[in-house]
Amino acid sequence: MPEGLEQAAAETSVVSFQSELPQPLQQAMTQFIEGHPNWDQYRLVQAALAGFLVQNGKPSREITRVYVGNMFRRESLLNGV
Repeated sequence: MPEGLEQAAAETSVVSFQSELPQPLQQAMTQFIEGHPNWDQYRLVQAALAGFLVQNGKPSREITRVYVGNMFRRESLLNGV
């Protein structure tokens, strides 16, 4: 599959999951989101999970793209958030 199509397919493939969070983690997440309006719970969880995988040796260009894409979205750079 050509790289552009592969990237588009990866971006449209979404898997939902449900997980319980310890209360201190949920509170910290809520406080972060309230202080950073360009972030939401989905972006935060995606960035955290992708960042963990990248930092712990998961060699994947797609996961690195998810991490960088969530960390450096255009609106975050423009608004300083």
